[in-house]
Amino acid sequence: MPDPIPPITLPPVADPQQEGQWLKDTLHRWLDREYLPEPANQEIAQRAAQIFVRHRMEGENDVGELVIAIVTEMAGFDFSQSFYGEFAIANAVSDLLLQSLGINKCCGQ
Repeated sequence: MPDPIPPITLPPVADPQQEGQWLKDTLHRWLDREYLPEPANQEIAQRAAQIFVRHRMEGENDVGELVIAIVTEMAGFDFSQSFYGEFAIANAVSDLLLQSLGINKCCGQ
C-alpha cells in the first residue's frame, strides 16, 4: 500500500492583505494566459483571493483545506461568462501556491 501524501502547509500568515493581493494578481495573470483575457477573470481572481485571505486569517495553513474551501465557496459564483469553473480555479490556486513554495507539482514530486 502506498504511503499517504503528507499535507502541504503554508507558513503562518504574516500579512494577509499582501498574500491576497499576490494571489489575486497572480491568478488573474494565469487566467488571462491560460485561455483568453476576459472581464470575468478579474472578478474570479478577486473572489478566490477573498476566500483565501479569510481562511488564512481564520488560521488555515493547509493547502488542501484551502483548496477545498475555494471549491466549496466558488460553487456559488456565476461562471456563465467564463471558460472556468470552481474546480479549475481551486486547482490553479493550488498550483500557484505550490510554485510559490518551490514545490514541483509534476509527476507526484
